[in-house]
Amino acid sequence: MSNVSGLSPRERQIAEQYASGSTYHAIANQLCIAPSTVRTHLAAIYRKLEVSSKLELAAQLDGSELKSRNSTDMGAIISELALSLEEAISREKALSEVLQIISRSHGDADTVMPSILGYALELCDAEFGILFEYHDSGKFGARFSLGIPEAFQTWLDTNGAFAVDPNTGLGRVESTREVVNILDVRAETIFKTDKSLRYATAILGGARSFVAIPMMAADTLVGAFTIYRQQVRPFNESSTLLAQMFADQSVIALETARLLSAERSADIETMGVSRSPG
Repeated sequence: MSNVSGLSPRERQIAEQYASGSTYHAIANQLCIAPSTVRTHLAAIYRKLEVSSKLELAAQLDGSELKSRNSTDMGAIISELALSLEEAISREKALSEVLQIISRSHGDADTVMPSILGYALELCDAEFGILFEYHDSGKFGARFSLGIPEAFQTWLDTNGAFAVDPNTGLGRVESTREVVNILDVRAETIFKTDKSLRYATAILGGARSFVAIPMMAADTLVGAFTIYRQQVRPFNESSTLLAQMFADQSVIALETARLLSAERSADIETMGVSRSPG
């Protein structure tokens, strides 16, 4: 007999919506509860139905029979769930600490950005990262970096703000305003051309797999948050979402710094006017 009958009406409602593809936030908005409450309900639902995935949940709700699991299967499931929980805790801790750093920085982006890049590299298992600032002239400049090979850093410092070819990762970010995830920077056709940015990335930086996240302030592109692996290990959806989270926090930090700088400049100008003789 199915365990579905043991669910409360609210649990059944949440289970059906989640199994059909709704997210925590979508369910929370519809039921006027917090996303964390949705997660708590789902944890109870999974225990009651003895399922470990959305597919198994859907099968239970449809009345389908689940294949019995042996001890090896159960051990693998428990290990996977434990790792997922640890990763989720690490993400939440990192986000909390980044927000605290931003709030205590008083608009000092030079203090905030190394920390954001550090968390991103650790949680996304990447070797180095660069925050490129996008200028009104249509050029990119590497404003912050962490873990970058010296030769690549020297190339970036020497070139300053530079225009990018539309076929490079940054070029695609510029034109599409979308995430660019490259399996292997050496496998793309542009690597075989004379485009200096791709050469510098692959040879001087030793980069192989690469993801670039557009940094948007409203509808305006303000930069690109990029992280690199020096082996061919493509970034999966989970890593890309993490990078997006850190890119969003970078925008907050940079916009806060910009606004505070403008406010300080206005205050100094006001003080100068008030002290003028007359």
